[in-house]
Amino acid sequence: MSEFAVELRRESNRRSPGRWVLSHFSRHGWLFLIMFIGAFGNAALAAVMPIFIGIAFNAALADPPDFGRITVAAVVILASQILRSVLQFGRNFASSVIAERVERDSRQELYLSLLGKSMTFHDLQPVGDTMARATNDVHELNLMMMPGVNLVVGSANFLVMPLILAPRYDIQLIAAPLFFIVTYVLALARYMNILSRIADRVRRAFGVMNARLAEALDGVEMVKGSAQEAGEIARFEDNAREYRHATVAQGREEAKFLPLLLLGITQAMGFTHALLLLHAGRIQVGDVVAYVGLLALFGFPTNISLMAYSRVSLGFASARRILDLVTRETTLDENPEGYAEPITGDITFDGVSFGYVPDVDVLRDIHFTVRAGQTVAIVGQTGAGKSTLTKLINRTYDARAGRVLVDGVDVRDWSLAALRRQISIIEQDIFLFSRTIAENIAFGAPEATAEEIEAAARAAQAHDFIIGFADGYQTVVGGRGVTLSGGQRQRIALARAFLTQPRILILDDSTSAVDSATEDQIQRAIQHAAQNRTTFLITHRLSQIRWADLVLVMRQGRLEAAGDHATLMATSPAYRRIFDQYEALED
Repeated sequence: MSEFAVELRRESNRRSPGRWVLSHFSRHGWLFLIMFIGAFGNAALAAVMPIFIGIAFNAALADPPDFGRITVAAVVILASQILRSVLQFGRNFASSVIAERVERDSRQELYLSLLGKSMTFHDLQPVGDTMARATNDVHELNLMMMPGVNLVVGSANFLVMPLILAPRYDIQLIAAPLFFIVTYVLALARYMNILSRIADRVRRAFGVMNARLAEALDGVEMVKGSAQEAGEIARFEDNAREYRHATVAQGREEAKFLPLLLLGITQAMGFTHALLLLHAGRIQVGDVVAYVGLLALFGFPTNISLMAYSRVSLGFASARRILDLVTRETTLDENPEGYAEPITGDITFDGVSFGYVPDVDVLRDIHFTVRAGQTVAIVGQTGAGKSTLTKLINRTYDARAGRVLVDGVDVRDWSLAALRRQISIIEQDIFLFSRTIAENIAFGAPEATAEEIEAAARAAQAHDFIIGFADGYQTVVGGRGVTLSGGQRQRIALARAFLTQPRILILDDSTSAVDSATEDQIQRAIQHAAQNRTTFLITHRLSQIRWADLVLVMRQGRLEAAGDHATLMATSPAYRRIFDQYEALED
């Protein structure tokens, strides 16, 4: 399930990391054909050189020397190597294109998948680890293809050439190539099995290190304010040390690569065998030279395997990490075919319970009804569940038990896009993008005109301070809006909400960071915006509580009382205690 989905150009096979990678590779069949032709041609033309050198040797040792054959051999060698370079270019070009496209497609698939995950997923998944997978792990897929798979395919063709061509001199000479291929495959299987576990450890250690770094940078103000730089550096060094240990362990296994020894044994065994056949008169000197040259072709797959198979192993480790995120279950479904009518604004909580983690409820058995157009104030102590309650309305989270109804329809039966387009939430912790002020205001309505953006800013009492900037509405704010004051951020957020003209407006303590004069202005703007739409106010401002049509009193995840201000003051001791506390705060 997904709460947001965009149709990909072609679906991938997610049943296993291998099938997932293969499904991405298979989209580029004609490029793979070019790569395979280039790889085979490269190996075949590499074998041409020792064969014709052997022919030249025999011609030179003839009595008299056959200079014509020597000349032909030289021309063939020269022409073959020119053609080989052309094929090499085509092979490497095709591999590079495949690698870049696989990186692009896999990153897009991961990004769209992340957008479709529920807030429960994002609450539990470290941002730094997610970024490591979306950047470094995705790039590992690029490197797995080029140079990884490209060299693996090339080396495989180099392996078969001596096996195919050795019998042209004597059938017995197939023994050494056969010995090398069998032992090489067995050694490689063992090597890849060990390397796979180490590669997983390397990628996992990198993700942990990146996650810790991202947390430290995101909370750098807290780190500096608490003078904890040394502690954070020590924690980062511990994570970096683990990453170093993992990469050193990988290097240690690569240093034990057995095929290097097998290559020496094969060449010694093959040369000895060829000399014995020469002594027996079954082959000529040039044949011995050519055969030894063919055995030398094994040097390419042997030496390149250290790097190529390491890249492939790291690529598959990265694929496992990416696929883990892509396939991670999410509890929300976007229900694109669901109810999608204009919202009137009636809201009902019918026995609603909810918890962020299993078996721990932060809301328990909530019942209340709000009529369209009403203004609702939600009050209670910190941790009472006020913000959580409002996040069930637009399905940021889904109720564990009971139902949340909008216009009499369970929110799970609504089209999620249609529901959220008509609900606007202004959080206490305002998030602004590193974009212009105009783009931030128009984020929920990108088609808005400059005049509409300005009108929304005026309604939110933001226009005056915006035009005070040198670039006005084109002023670029810093990451998360850090270049603005808290009050300025909140007014831009209000303008963003006003611009979308939502049918349900939720304000989570949205005037907490403004002075009293600005609050009065914003208060009037909110009252104007609340007309003819259902409005929820999570607030401790007495002025907002008094004019609310309905006040919900939350206590330890339960709805303690509900009613208007006058009724609750007369009937609810819990509300009177909270009201007295708020009154003391304002005094």
